[in-house]
Amino acid sequence: MDIEISKEKKLAELFSALSEPNRIRIIKILKTSDTELTCSQVSKVLQIAPSTVSYHFKALRKAGLTNTRRQAQTKYLSLNAKTFQKYLPHFLDSL
Repeated sequence: MDIEISKEKKLAELFSALSEPNRIRIIKILKTSDTELTCSQVSKVLQIAPSTVSYHFKALRKAGLTNTRRQAQTKYLSLNAKTFQKYLPHFLDSL
């Protein structure tokens, strides 16, 4: 029973992170990208401020939906495929 409760908590956390339309747009951009993307790259595509994208990056990373790799001052973002496979197996296909 504890396993189900923790899975439900995780799903609630994931859905909360995905409740913001720009975060879903970021997920879509990352899904179609062949490489990791920076905040400024995503900012240009979405036409929103880099600081706003950075805020959304943090929320997605905190929920476990993305991975962040830092190189010097630049952060590179990619999807965390394991989280999607485990908790939201067909979500990416629906985008």
